[in-house]
Amino acid sequence: MSPIDRRRFLTRSLATFGAGAGVGAAGGLAAGGAVAGGAAARGAAATTDVGPAEQTQAVRHRSLNTSVPFDGEHQAGILTPRPNQAGYVALDSVAQNSSELFEALQVLSTQARLLTHGMAVGVTEVDDPPPDSGILGPYDNPDSLQVTIAFGHALFDGRYGLGKQRPAKLGEMPAFALDQIDPARAGGDVLLQICANQRDTVVHTVRELMRQVAGRLVVRWTIDGFQTAQRGPHPYSSTRNLFAFRDGTANPDVTDAALMNRLIWVQPHSGEPAWATAGTYMVVRTIRQHVEFWDRVGMLEQEQMIGRYRVSGAPLGGTDEYENPDYPSDPKGRRIKLDAHIRLANPRTPATADQRILRRGYSYHRGVDEAGDLDEGLVFVAYNQDPERQFATIQRRLETEPMTDYITPVGGGYFFAPRGASGPGDWVGSELARA
Repeated sequence: MSPIDRRRFLTRSLATFGAGAGVGAAGGLAAGGAVAGGAAARGAAATTDVGPAEQTQAVRHRSLNTSVPFDGEHQAGILTPRPNQAGYVALDSVAQNSSELFEALQVLSTQARLLTHGMAVGVTEVDDPPPDSGILGPYDNPDSLQVTIAFGHALFDGRYGLGKQRPAKLGEMPAFALDQIDPARAGGDVLLQICANQRDTVVHTVRELMRQVAGRLVVRWTIDGFQTAQRGPHPYSSTRNLFAFRDGTANPDVTDAALMNRLIWVQPHSGEPAWATAGTYMVVRTIRQHVEFWDRVGMLEQEQMIGRYRVSGAPLGGTDEYENPDYPSDPKGRRIKLDAHIRLANPRTPATADQRILRRGYSYHRGVDEAGDLDEGLVFVAYNQDPERQFATIQRRLETEPMTDYITPVGGGYFFAPRGASGPGDWVGSELARA
C-alpha cells in the first residue's frame, strides 16, 4: 500500500472525520469549522472502520485544522500554547516613506490573518503567477499557526517620523558580559515570530509574508527553532533544551490575568505612549550551546550547575519538576548551590517576584561551523513588561553562574510587540499611523 500524503488526505477526510478545533481567545480548545457536534461524533465512529494508517492521518488532520485567532486584545504567540516549530525573521525597512511602511505592516497582518484561519489556494490562468506558493497543497491548513509582529528600536529613528512614539523602554539590547553578538544576526526594524506544529507550515508562512512586502521590508536575519517532544511523567512536563534539561519550568501562570498585568503587559498611565498599552517587550537571544564540551561534564556536575535533576527536572532534593526548591531551608547552598542556574535566575524572594519573565524559547540547529563543531543552541525568547527591571536584572545575576563556560550569546535584540489587531481592517501597529 502506498504512503498516504497527509495534505491530500485532508480534503478526503474532512467529511469523514469532522471539523477541526480552534483555540479561543482564552487559550482553550473549541469546536470550529463548518462541521460540529454530531459531525464530530460521526467522525469518531468512522475511525473504527479504517486502518491504523488512516486513523493516524485523522489525528494529524485534527491537528492541522486547529486554528489560533490572529485578532484579539493581545497578539497570539505570547500567552497561547507553544507549537512545535518556529521561525524568527528580522526585517529592515527600505520603505521610502511612512505610507509605504504602514502599507507593508498592514499587509503583514492581513496575510497572517488569512493564513492563521486557513484557506483554499486560489486558481489562476496558466500564464499568471500563482496566488500561493502551493507547497502545502490545495488548502493552507491553519496548523495552530501563530504570527507575532514586533518592532525594533531602529524603526523609531528619524526615517518615518515615529520618534515620539517609541516605547519608553525600547532600545538596543545592551552588551552583557560574555556576549559575542554578531551584528549580522542582531537587531532589525520588524521581527516576525512564526510558530506552527509542522515545519512546512512555518516555511510556507515565511514565504507568503515575504512576497507580500517585497520592496518595502527586507530580511536582516533569520533562525529556525523546534521544541523537543514532551516525554515526562505527566502531560505538563516542560520540554528539554539541548543540554537535556527541562526548560521553562518556573514560568509564571499565563492564566492569571492579574499576574500577567503585573509582569507582561504594559499598563496605561505608566509613562509609555498610549498606543503601547496592552503590548509587551520581547527579548530574543540566540545562545549557542557548546554541546561537545557539555557532553564531557559529569552528570552530578551538570545537575549542580543547573540545580535540577536531569531526568525528572525536579529541584535537587525533590521529586517533582514543579516542586518549590525551598531555598530558605538551604541558606548555605548545600543542596542547591548558591550559584546554580535556577537559584540565580529566580531567587523566589519578595524582592525579586516582579523580576520574573515569561519564557517561550526554542532549540535550534544550524549544522556545523568552520571548525566542524555543532552550531546549535537556544533561541531564547522572553516577554516582560520592563526589560531593565526584569530580563536585564536576571541576566546580570547569571553572569556569575558556572554554565557561562558552555554557552555564548551570538545574536538577537530587544523588540516591542504591540497589542493585537481588533479584527479585519485593523492591523498590528495601526495606532502608529493615527498618532
